[in-house]
Amino acid sequence: MIIQDKALEILIGGLFGLLLLATLAGKLLVWFKGRSPVIDNLNARIRAWWVMCIFSVAALCFGPVGSTLLFAAISLLALRECITLTPTRRGDHEALFWCFFIILPVQYLLVATQWYGFFAVFIPVYAFLFIPVRMALAGDSYNFLERSAKIQWSMMAAVYCISHAPALLMLPIAGFENQNIKLLLFLMIVVQISDVLQYVFGKLFGKRPIAPRLSPNKTLEGFVGGIAAATLVGTLLWWATPFTPWQAALISLVITLLGFAGGLCMSAIKRDRGVKDFGAIIEGHGGMMDRIDSLCFAAPIFFHLVRFWFT
Repeated sequence: MIIQDKALEILIGGLFGLLLLATLAGKLLVWFKGRSPVIDNLNARIRAWWVMCIFSVAALCFGPVGSTLLFAAISLLALRECITLTPTRRGDHEALFWCFFIILPVQYLLVATQWYGFFAVFIPVYAFLFIPVRMALAGDSYNFLERSAKIQWSMMAAVYCISHAPALLMLPIAGFENQNIKLLLFLMIVVQISDVLQYVFGKLFGKRPIAPRLSPNKTLEGFVGGIAAATLVGTLLWWATPFTPWQAALISLVITLLGFAGGLCMSAIKRDRGVKDFGAIIEGHGGMMDRIDSLCFAAPIFFHLVRFWFT
């Protein structure tokens, strides 16, 4: 159990300590500057972070099973949001049934049973080919390529990519046995704090949008400040990982850059569909996919970097 790991206790204690400081800072901003849309949004995000962190830590307390179930639920909600944004036809319903109730559970069952050989190819090979075949059998050829591609992309982003986060628990790392849960926390902390710090630096210093047509709030100043600060945080957390400080720094830089890329691509999807958020399930954050867009790109690369260099 995680309580028996001193380093993990420090990580979790530090995480909730930061949340407490952020809560106090939000209260002080209201006290000294009054309410404003930016301050209200910041406080809503902090409240959402409390809820998400409590649920995440509770799931981690149950070890690999709890972590796998947590991310399976996250994938289910994210997949639902992705499909909701893409108009479907009657001919897609059977394929979608398979996606939600067969393919998604099987993917996470493969994670839980640590069957890496099948986990790595199940969705990008077998599900990728199965989905258009099942749709073709329905006999509806209208926008067939577009419809099948939307479902395939949704499965890849919301299920396959995210499933690499709990899959970190299956990696056999010499000298790091039974401690992989800290790798999962490292990934989540570095990537998510990068999102938060990019938002903060952007609000404080942002002037030059990186992609104004996609996401006006993503600025060069926010990008540089958030990436640099989150990389520093990851470097300082090297002691909780199998990495040396310089390895932690490089890996943190890679996953924060990938997190930014994931957020940018998801912003492009939202602009294409004419919506601000994927959903409204999380106060201050929009939908589940709005919260995990960075993990979609960072999780699989982090998993394979660790697997290639440290196992």
